[in-house]
Amino acid sequence: MILAIDTATNFASLALWEEEQLWAEDVWYTSLNHSVELIPRIQRMLATRRVAVEHLAGIAVSLGPGSFTGVRAGLAAAKGLALPYDIPLVGIPTLDAVAYPFQRSEMPVWAIIAAGRGRLGAACYRQVDGAWTQVIPSQLTTLEKLCDQVSSPTIFAGEITASEAELLRSRLGSKAIVPSPALRARRASYLAELAAVRLANHDIDDTTTLAPIYLQTPEGHPLKVGESGAGQ
Repeated sequence: MILAIDTATNFASLALWEEEQLWAEDVWYTSLNHSVELIPRIQRMLATRRVAVEHLAGIAVSLGPGSFTGVRAGLAAAKGLALPYDIPLVGIPTLDAVAYPFQRSEMPVWAIIAAGRGRLGAACYRQVDGAWTQVIPSQLTTLEKLCDQVSSPTIFAGEITASEAELLRSRLGSKAIVPSPALRARRASYLAELAAVRLANHDIDDTTTLAPIYLQTPEGHPLKVGESGAGQ
């Protein structure tokens, strides 16, 4: 069974996943209380399924981009659980999990997270020669600049407010495909399924050196969301 941990933004999620079965999932909004809320929720989820930490087949964790506080809290918890029992650990980029449920689409997909102060973290994915590919790397941007990059019908997924969805539709018309809030939400179960593929291929990360992924500014410098004026 895989435990998946996603605390990359104020929308956090946990999941217990096994091949062909999602046993539990917990999605909630946290106001920068990741470190306080996370461990009790993990303990409760494991207890509900009567699963001991040492019996986990793997742990998946969201690496960012995202909130500096949130990403670090999730990564610290994942390492703290994995290290004592030598549990395989797999880090997954946050935006990969956002785009994951739309990978069968022939349309491009912009995966989005909130970055504060009207800014977004975003990356674009699409099918290229039959393979699901990130065609535009994660970047710090705005919704207006994102619209300027759209020339064909495109799916927008992730953390999109009602006003942002309306802006997309008004700017792009029929080229903006905005799924319902439930369909576009980021979920730890997607994280678990991505990690399961890597675990099956014995592709695991070094627990001691695994590190967060930060957004890049237009100048190419790393920006830790939640710092340097980019707070949630």
